[in-house]
Amino acid sequence: MIKLVALDLDGTTLDPTSKITAEVKSAIARAKTAGVKIVICTGRPLLGVTKILDELDLRQHGDFVVTYNGALVQRTDTGEAFIEKGLTGEDFLDLDNVARKVGLHIHGHTREGIYTTNRDIGRYSVYEASLVQMPLYYRTAEEIKLLDIAKVMMIDEPEILDNGIAYLPFEFFERFNMVKSAPYYLEFNNRKASKGMAIKHLAKKLFLDKEELMAIGDAENDRSMLEVVGNPVVMENGEAEIKKIAKYITKSNAESGVAWALEQWVL
Repeated sequence: MIKLVALDLDGTTLDPTSKITAEVKSAIARAKTAGVKIVICTGRPLLGVTKILDELDLRQHGDFVVTYNGALVQRTDTGEAFIEKGLTGEDFLDLDNVARKVGLHIHGHTREGIYTTNRDIGRYSVYEASLVQMPLYYRTAEEIKLLDIAKVMMIDEPEILDNGIAYLPFEFFERFNMVKSAPYYLEFNNRKASKGMAIKHLAKKLFLDKEELMAIGDAENDRSMLEVVGNPVVMENGEAEIKKIAKYITKSNAESGVAWALEQWVL
């Protein structure tokens, strides 16, 4: 019996217009009524999912949300951090220095906002700030170093980003949990922070076994959570490589695939 379902947002719970369909909303409500814990698991900050949590009635005592790709696990009613694994100031300085050398735009996320050292602020920093509803600030690297950084993103046009990635120091791949969450986003987290680790910690706290866990996602940054649950579900619109680790394939996000998965394998 499934007792916890971890849901990615973009490309999964949200339809192609970034809305929640009536079918998905209804299925989540019925799963909650049946005693299933629904946990939004996203790269976004808490501020960027507050309206979604309200819409899905997931702001009650005992509800959790995984933010920043696992760097933070928070109680949705109070915002209190249950798990917190961010980056250090030195991490940011090193990432910023390399981004300059390879010609990529960069920004860091804190709980309060998005901070960039780029005077010519990248269009994808502006897009990210709008998407997650966070203020965007220009600061020097030394100023950003003093902040509590949850994650860092190198962002640029896909071709420019891919070219820059080819020149990243090899040690970065060992030092950080790196994931390309979109063609124009490369995200850097604490090595011990991932959606999978967050769900594993949460399951342990709630005394749930692997077979009682389901995760639904579509992209590479969902891989870790799909790999730690007994019931990994991938969207029809999901990446081909991610589909290889699925136990089930559900319909696309345009066809309310999350609702279909809950109906088929949970309710």
